[in-house]
Amino acid sequence: MKYTAACLLAYSLGFAVLPGVAADQVILRDMAGNEQFIGHLEWGKNGEYRLDIDHGSFKDFFLSMKEMKCLEGPEELWCHIPYPYDMPREWTRDDYRWLSQDLLFMYKRPGEFGANLWQGVYYRISQEGDRLIGTAMHIDLNELAAPPDDLRSPFYDEAWLEPIDPNEHWLPTLIIR
Repeated sequence: MKYTAACLLAYSLGFAVLPGVAADQVILRDMAGNEQFIGHLEWGKNGEYRLDIDHGSFKDFFLSMKEMKCLEGPEELWCHIPYPYDMPREWTRDDYRWLSQDLLFMYKRPGEFGANLWQGVYYRISQEGDRLIGTAMHIDLNELAAPPDDLRSPFYDEAWLEPIDPNEHWLPTLIIR
């Protein structure tokens, strides 16, 4: 009942919950099953979305002459890298690439100097049952130094994505539920 009321309210405000998804929480999960809430996601009626990252659990780090919002894990930092250019915030049941692009991260191990954008993390998102699951992939975020030629296309090529060994990094899974 609480879920139905929330859906009706969201719909009346111009947003509708993605069919099949129980809620709009954005969570990162480690291999032990520990979850880190990072924000809320609202789904629009016409294929748009709105993502609100909650930086309350992030800490400020000054890396490579830039302040970054990072989650502090047992073995590494997980820093959110906001996409720096205009982009459509659109989705379809088969295509969550813009949402993935809004959820870029960089990992940094203790003792490493500065921000290493070549240690980027891209979550490849797909629907699994009643939720969306993002699988962490390596990506070189140095590609963001210049805007892409076409702002209506994702900045990366699928060939740039490499699987991340989930046992080697802190937050290999993204969950939207």
